[in-house]
Amino acid sequence: MAKKVLVCDDEPYILESVSYVVQQEGYLALAAENGEEALRLARTEMPDVMILDIWMPGKDGNTVCRELKSNPTTRRVYIIMLTAKGQERDMEESLQCGADEYMTKPFSPRSLRKKLHELLD
Repeated sequence: MAKKVLVCDDEPYILESVSYVVQQEGYLALAAENGEEALRLARTEMPDVMILDIWMPGKDGNTVCRELKSNPTTRRVYIIMLTAKGQERDMEESLQCGADEYMTKPFSPRSLRKKLHELLD
């Protein structure tokens, strides 16, 4: 069964390009455009990895991350924050919310591919 990667970003171009990389590597890409949708999909689909933006309508990525990591059933989802927020304090805040990793936009498709293989193979 294919490993699942949930991509959550309110920017259609990022959502599409990250999902494309995920699919090219042979994984199942699930997409969410806002925090509420990301939480719902994470709970129902139980992805192996989640690539999550911080700035989104409704619930932001840090809130989504905190909720998933505080729930025993979704705690194990590996969360990569992918965001334009590149300040040290932004990274620290996301890591305190439970994020496993922090990547900044624009992202490198090669780095993302490598990370996905490290985590999922």
